[in-house]
Amino acid sequence: MDTITLWHLTGWEFAALAFAALLVGFSKTAVSGANTVSLAIFAAVLPARASTGILLPVLIAGDILAVLTYRRHAHWPTLWRLFPAVGVGVVVGTLFLVWADDAVVRTSIGVILLFMAGVTVWRRRQAEAAEQPEGVASRAGRVKARSYGVLGGFTTMVANAGGPVMSMYLLSAGFRKLGFLGTSAFFFLIVNVSKLPFSAGLGLIDGHSLLLDVVLVVFVVPGAFLGKWAVNRINQRLFERLVIAATVVGGLQLLLA
Repeated sequence: MDTITLWHLTGWEFAALAFAALLVGFSKTAVSGANTVSLAIFAAVLPARASTGILLPVLIAGDILAVLTYRRHAHWPTLWRLFPAVGVGVVVGTLFLVWADDAVVRTSIGVILLFMAGVTVWRRRQAEAAEQPEGVASRAGRVKARSYGVLGGFTTMVANAGGPVMSMYLLSAGFRKLGFLGTSAFFFLIVNVSKLPFSAGLGLIDGHSLLLDVVLVVFVVPGAFLGKWAVNRINQRLFERLVIAATVVGGLQLLLA
């Protein structure tokens, strides 16, 4: 990995990373999927591959705060259904990173995110017409969970962009706001921690990157408090629209980068 330290950054570059870290905290406790904007900022300021390793501990800090905030609202049957497929996706993503360059990674993830957003909007309209959300325990629900799980594991491994994919799954499964946030909080804490040895093995995390992370994590905390304040003022329909909009913006940013 290219050696990146705090001293290599200009004032504007550090300010951009600090804002991205604050946005991570906000997204983890308010609008999941919005941290794709953070991903884009990190990739713009830092070398693209190095940025994924530096961002990962920042995301884990946000996950811890989200778990502390919404731990009582997690739906564990959904989590256990997702984890095996996510593990497959993480392994595939690791192999993909061995040979894929930055351009291929960005394009692949951008296309997946936009596709998932389109599918979710279509599914939500179908569910509204039927006056009930899709179940997660049916055979179709299990197939969907495996599909989204593999995609989520793949995207979170190669670009820390699994948030929008899993957001699309939880919305399509009919999760309400607090259940959505509690389930995704535990999901990403477990998945992101499990990614650490893979990222270190690929050279994406080292002592220099961790030192920069220590400074950036400070900005995650106020973002999380801001998200906690905001989420109580966002109704369910607006919440879903914001999640989908954040996914589309993140996908377009990756394609146009």
